Order: sequence, then C-alpha cells, then structure tokens
Amino acid sequence: MGYLVSLIVLSGLIFFHELGHYTAARLMGVYVEVFSIGFGKRLFTFRAFSTEWSISAIPLGGYVRMKGQDDSDPTKKNYDADSYNSKTPLQRIFILLAGPLANFVLAFFLYFGIAMGNPSVLAPVVGEVVKDSPAFVAGLESNDTILSINGHQIESWKEMAQLIKASEGAIALEVDRKGYLKLLTLTPELKDAKNMYGEDVKRKMIGISAAGVMKEHEMDLIEKLKYATNQTIFASTMIFTGVKKLIVGDVPASEMGGVISIVKLTSDASDAGWMSVLFFAALISVNLGVLNLLPIPALDGGHIMFNLYELLFRREPSEKILMKLTVAGWAVLFGLMGLGLFNDINRLIGQG
Repeated sequence: MGYLVSLIVLSGLIFFHELGHYTAARLMGVYVEVFSIGFGKRLFTFRAFSTEWSISAIPLGGYVRMKGQDDSDPTKKNYDADSYNSKTPLQRIFILLAGPLANFVLAFFLYFGIAMGNPSVLAPVVGEVVKDSPAFVAGLESNDTILSINGHQIESWKEMAQLIKASEGAIALEVDRKGYLKLLTLTPELKDAKNMYGEDVKRKMIGISAAGVMKEHEMDLIEKLKYATNQTIFASTMIFTGVKKLIVGDVPASEMGGVISIVKLTSDASDAGWMSVLFFAALISVNLGVLNLLPIPALDGGHIMFNLYELLFRREPSEKILMKLTVAGWAVLFGLMGLGLFNDINRLIGQG
C-alpha cells in the first residue's frame, strides 16, 4: 500500500509541474499537442481541449509537448502563430518558469494543509544531561521543561536550539520542574557537530538531549500562513544549498539519492500517517521545482538559459551548438539519475 501511495504522490507532483507549463503555454496562445504523465508506451490516452492526454508506462517524469518544440531534436522548429517558437523570449521563459513555480505553489499549499492539522513538534523537555556539561553544572535535570531563554518563550525543541545557537555569552533559563519554577544561568560551549548535509561544524550546545515528548503546535490563521511560507522557503534554500555543495564537492556524491529513495521515504511516511505524507510530498515538490531550474539543457533551466541568450544577444544559439548542448544535457541528466539509482541500490544492499 505504501508503494502505491508513493506512485500516486510522485505522479501528482509531476502532473502539477506539467500543468504549470500547460496553463502558461495556453495563456500565451501556444498549441499543446501532448500532455503526458510518464514516458514510454502509452497505457491510457484521451483527447480534450485540443490536447492528447496520456498516462505512460514509466512513471518517472512527464512532459508537455508544445507545437514547434522537440527536445529530441531542438533543430526541428515551427514558426506558426500558435507555435512555441513564434513567441518572444520573455513569453517562452514565462512558460518554462511556470512548471517549477507550480511545484513551489503546491508545496506552499501542502505545508498549509499540514499547519491546518496542528502538527506535532518536539517539546523542550530535557532527556539526558551530559555530565560536566554547562547544563549539568547549572543544575538542569532530566524531565525539566524549558519555558524561556533570556525572556523569549519556548514552544518547541527546535526553537530552543535556535536561541541557544544565536546566543552571546551567558543565557538565563526559566525551567518547569514538577510544577515548580526554577531560574538557571549557564554559558553554552562550542562543540563539534554535524549539520543537515553531514558536514563537520562547530555549534553552541549546553549538553542536553530531548526526552522525546511531542506536543501539538496550535496556530491561528496568520501563523499557519507564515508557517507554510517559512517551510517552503526553508525547503527551497536547503535543496539549493545541497545542490551547490554537491557540485563544489563539500558533500560527497554518495549522498545523492534517486527515485528509489523517494519512493521508500514516501512509503515510510505513509505508514506514519497522512501528515507525514503531506510533509514529504511538499519536500519532493520543492525538490522538483529546484532541480528543474538547474541550467542543464534537458531541463527547464537549460531552456531558460537559451532564451536568456537570445534575449541578450538578439539572436538564437546556432543549431550546431544547440544540438551539442542538448545532447550533453541529456548525458548529464542520465548520469545524475544513474548515480542516484546506484547509490539507492548500494543503500538497499547495505541494509540487507
């Protein structure tokens, strides 16, 4: 059942991405020949709004084929009034940006859906206290609840960690201990830690771990909208930064995952409940939006790059260069997909 949910989620995210392209193309007066979810042999096809809609056998992507646009041969062009190529570079860029933008908008609404359910967060309840740490010396104990830091009320463990990270010098803690209020002062220490990308960093810590207590995070409408916005921005920034670190070598290529990882994570999330499915769907949607903006000729970002060239230099790239870059783009794209698949298989073997 979990894998079926994964397939539905992935297909849905691809559908919204392509729907963004489709809608923008129609608004610009471009005739859309085919709207397909998946590649390869067509399993189901119908015709509506002058477009052929298809579901194909390999559900690893999708495409909108517009009149005058052929990624398999970019030299094949058509300049009729309803053709993609008859539009200005800015109009074409709008059509190309609409797909990734649809993924970011969808992620926002998914995060808003999570907020509507008042998601659970890790409460600032102390589990283990490390011996001789600042928390230990100050007298912090297991099962203490941290209420505030330097007068700032604490709602979650994440919020507490952020305030400790941003602190300067000593910090004042208000602590609830079995119904009694305790006031403690301590100074965080810089310790070795790992960030979300697996890199070694220095982080201010006080020497405690979470007790694992969860609490419902209640929000009003404005806070829910703010939560959805912040989560979408955070996910986008995280993925952009992750891609940059992969390119420059700060993060090893072995950390890259492929479609198997996506399916497994979404399948696991479905076992944890609908809110987890929404969370991973939002994260994957942002991922699709970000990756499609990479300046690889086979992706939206590559086509945007060609149109920016035409906009700046008032001429199209030569057919020879266009063909070479497109072939190189497909090679890079299939190489990245192959690397992700290779890493996924290695992880599965390692788990076995």
